[in-house]
Amino acid sequence: MSEPIKNRYEFVILFDVENGNPNGDPDAGNMPRLDPETGYGLVTDVCLKHKIRNYVETVKEDAEGYRIYIKDGVPLNRSDAEAFSHWNIDEKTLKEARKKDPGLDGKIRDFMCRQFYDIRTFGAVMTTFVKNNLNCGQVRGPVQLGFARSVDPIVPQEVTITRVAITTETDAEKKNTEMGRKHIVPYALYRCEGYISANLARKTTGFSEDDLELLWQAILNMFEVDHSAARGKMAVRQLIVFRHNCELGCAPAYKLFDTVAVSRREGVVSPRAYSDYAVSVDTAALPEGVSCTQMV
Repeated sequence: MSEPIKNRYEFVILFDVENGNPNGDPDAGNMPRLDPETGYGLVTDVCLKHKIRNYVETVKEDAEGYRIYIKDGVPLNRSDAEAFSHWNIDEKTLKEARKKDPGLDGKIRDFMCRQFYDIRTFGAVMTTFVKNNLNCGQVRGPVQLGFARSVDPIVPQEVTITRVAITTETDAEKKNTEMGRKHIVPYALYRCEGYISANLARKTTGFSEDDLELLWQAILNMFEVDHSAARGKMAVRQLIVFRHNCELGCAPAYKLFDTVAVSRREGVVSPRAYSDYAVSVDTAALPEGVSCTQMV
């Protein structure tokens, strides 16, 4: 595994949805999430991280150093226990082991970072395995995402559908079909902003240049291994990356994000495709020491 990254990054993800529900809200009958005051659509950071994890799990297939910690159907405590098994420690020997090695907790945390890509990337709270204080601590990850927000207000629709599947024998005697509902957004373009701290990568998780390349790959393809009828047609349209020439950065993140402009093209009233928008980056306004790369 390569050395920890040495440069700070910020990035902007532009992705869209067509006739699908990008992130349902369970508190609102699974309707697409939105800001009730403005009508802008929202997609949570947790949703996007889950898709990135799924992509890494798919392409790496549990390769050493690239396993996924937060994984469907796998208890966190089972993964936590691996760290203690690696150091031949259990609840009976932990207290004595800590006396002999004051840095043991750090070694346990570092083991988890080496084994699991998502811990190395996003961090994790590994304190659920609390029996006799057998826990792996907490790690603040160098990669952080904000909520994605739609460029324009969205108009969620509830579409009634007919299904031929009947639930019970009694229903089969009374009717041939049942009614159902799907929630969709006809079209929306979303913008998500993210941050990568080289300082945290060096001090905590060891997030490396190889990890960074995999992250860009996962972001660009996170919907390609996650297609479903409920989510409709979703795709990452553009990834705009700002790279600082040092660990702590050369400018505030907001100044870089402000250089990215997304607007409807002239004459477009109700956008229904990515081509209805114009995307530009004012590279001339970038502060000294910051470079920009656009990936599509």
